[in-house]
Amino acid sequence: MPDPTLTAPAVPLTAGLRFAEAPRWHAGWLYFSDIFAHRVLRVDESGNLETVHEFGDDVHPCGLGFLPDGRLLVVNMARPEILRIDAPGQVRIHADLAHLAVGGLNDMVVDAQGRAYTGSMGTHDPAAPRPVHPDGRVILVEPDGSARVVATEVDDPNGPVLLPDGTYVVASFPSAQLLGFDRATDGTLTRRRVWADLAPGSADGIAADREGAIWTASPLQGVLRRVVEGGEITDVVTISDDIAHKMPLACALGGHDGRTLFVLCLLGGVAAITAGTTGAVVETVRVAVPAS
Repeated sequence: MPDPTLTAPAVPLTAGLRFAEAPRWHAGWLYFSDIFAHRVLRVDESGNLETVHEFGDDVHPCGLGFLPDGRLLVVNMARPEILRIDAPGQVRIHADLAHLAVGGLNDMVVDAQGRAYTGSMGTHDPAAPRPVHPDGRVILVEPDGSARVVATEVDDPNGPVLLPDGTYVVASFPSAQLLGFDRATDGTLTRRRVWADLAPGSADGIAADREGAIWTASPLQGVLRRVVEGGEITDVVTISDDIAHKMPLACALGGHDGRTLFVLCLLGGVAAITAGTTGAVVETVRVAVPAS
């Protein structure tokens, strides 16, 4: 197997954030959640930063996605629900998932039909030994808000993407795996398999490119890796900064030509997450293969 290519260093785009997560490129902007600041933001390629919506303390926004008509869906980590921003300042509950969720909700991806796939993290403590039968699950929410479970026994599902061929891939951070599923016409997930095993690294937020490869954020190793199905690593971007304890949490492909990899990084390390004292930045890296 050839050695992975070391891509150019990341360039700062915006700073002064608390806990940036769940990036999505849409209509010329990178949208993302600032979880500890209870807000959704967006930034353009020039670094112009805008607040999309600021929630109260009872909402911890995370996963984002857009309905076909452009309305924004937002996962609430504080309680198992998906919120919908119908217009500036107008927020509604799109789906209450309390009857389906096990543990909190996390990330989300929305397909072209407006079907949202969100991960329910389960009860497993990531610091504890991995359970034989994890109880995390993937929930499919239809455009009308109705919902059903489409995958079970997934360990802390995070960072979902849809590949160009329609395959659904979700990261399992504790097991350092990407899980792949085929999708039926009604959105049901089938033919579960390990799409890539990333050990000894890990997989947090991920992004798919036009060739069906996936960029994965590996926080504890301080790198982003581009991986193809089966696990071959083709490219590596080093992000770590020992002074700031900087860790890449999530990434998204976008920009005017789809070749900008936006990297959301946490500052302060693992201890700062527990203390709620993290900072965060967004950086960019230019890559060869554009977004899907």
